[in-house]
Amino acid sequence: MPDRDTAAWLWLRERFAAVRGGRQPVPVAPVPESVTTAVVTDSAAALPLPWVQGCSPEGLLTVVPMPVMVGEEIYGEGEDDISETIAVALASGSAVKTSRPSPGQFEQAYLAAARRGFSSVVSIHISGGLSGTADAARLAASRVQIPVQVIDTRTVAMAQGMAVQNAVVAAGSGAEADDVARAAAGGVAGSSIYFYVPSLEQLRRGGRIGAAASLLGTVLAIKPILSVQDGRIVPLEKVRSAAKAIARLEELAIADAAARPAGSARLAVHHFGNAEQAAGLVRRLGEALPQCPPAQASALPAVLAAHAGLGVLAVIVGERTPALPGLAELST
Repeated sequence: MPDRDTAAWLWLRERFAAVRGGRQPVPVAPVPESVTTAVVTDSAAALPLPWVQGCSPEGLLTVVPMPVMVGEEIYGEGEDDISETIAVALASGSAVKTSRPSPGQFEQAYLAAARRGFSSVVSIHISGGLSGTADAARLAASRVQIPVQVIDTRTVAMAQGMAVQNAVVAAGSGAEADDVARAAAGGVAGSSIYFYVPSLEQLRRGGRIGAAASLLGTVLAIKPILSVQDGRIVPLEKVRSAAKAIARLEELAIADAAARPAGSARLAVHHFGNAEQAAGLVRRLGEALPQCPPAQASALPAVLAAHAGLGVLAVIVGERTPALPGLAELST
């Protein structure tokens, strides 16, 4: 267990106290010398912006934006305010495409970490079954002098994001790179994704599901509950209406969280274009699972919304990291 009196621990607590209090990050001392590992991820991690702001100014966490293309225009997730643009494009049926970040973007992130005085990097990324992002990170890692461990999480959204949060908490407590990587892996191993989309068309266009599955949803009005397993999107259940699909999504998430050791589960909810619907889901999850911290709620990043489409609802169920008692609560 990390020493609560170390400079790293005190620094970490100050960073996240601002986030948990709903305030903008406040100026604090630079990262202590005992914090030696930086964390890099991509915007598919879907981390809530206030959480990112709480630890990124000092370089402990860098989120590399993933490109989104609307027509002929290319936008950078996190660099451009593109949510409304994506929503309009999806509603109108305009072409929306995504791509992996370039190796050069990761190389710059790793070099920046080295310049800030970090001695290693743990780089945590979207499933290689959904994107070539981890490959770009590995290529960049081979070009720099600072040691970089690249992790393909085999998942996405806050299932990936929880792994990043675990890693940031471990790194901020002064853990070495191997322990930071293990904390990330623990977050991945303990997470499940359940999500519902009103239409399967965007997933079909992006090659994330087959044409036959998309046709089934369109012609028969099937509303499947989907998941990510072994790095790819898979169907879990087929439901006949949107209302039943959302109710079943909720049931699956509650059952998953309730089956875990008491107080160990943490939740995240994603949405796009349906914030009020998501808020209701968050409220109901809180009522059903009073032993869990409130769900982290965030709009799905554009790079994922481009494939899921408008009206998506997703629930991620994860676990606090048992290897970091006393610190895990800061990652929720």
